[in-house]
Amino acid sequence: VSCAVILKKSINKKILKDSKTISFKDRLRIAEHIKKNSWYAIGSASVKEIDKYNIFHASLLSMERAAKKLKKKPHIFLIDGTHAPKKLENSKTIIKGDQKIKCISAASIVAKVYRDLYMIRLGNKYPSYKWNKNFGYGTAQHLDSLKKFGVTNYHRRNYKPVHNILFR
Repeated sequence: VSCAVILKKSINKKILKDSKTISFKDRLRIAEHIKKNSWYAIGSASVKEIDKYNIFHASLLSMERAAKKLKKKPHIFLIDGTHAPKKLENSKTIIKGDQKIKCISAASIVAKVYRDLYMIRLGNKYPSYKWNKNFGYGTAQHLDSLKKFGVTNYHRRNYKPVHNILFR
């Protein structure tokens, strides 16, 4: 999941920081503020696309989709990290951009909230995997659930623990 954001003047920039440093509850509140005070769009890549292209290329595809859906276009796209989608013209990558640039922080927060809420819905649908608590990360409990209950269509087949279960 990726997000493209253009901040409006009404945004409270003081609350924008690296999404990983904000509690889940605060991220929910801040994401709502961002959505009300910016132009934003979400892009994503499917599990099948991640398996087909790998996580890196799927994330670039996700970024490209978010940028394409953005109703208002920025003069330049500022991107967290070292790589930008090739089809995205006028972009600049910034290492640790989510810690340095407010619009990147905002995009990171909205994307993380979108993904977390998606994982909570999946967790409600498949309670055995506890996605509503581990958010899809390979915790010991999640890996135990994979071994006990098997693989769903929401698991990445190329992720080594899943691959090992499928092809042991």
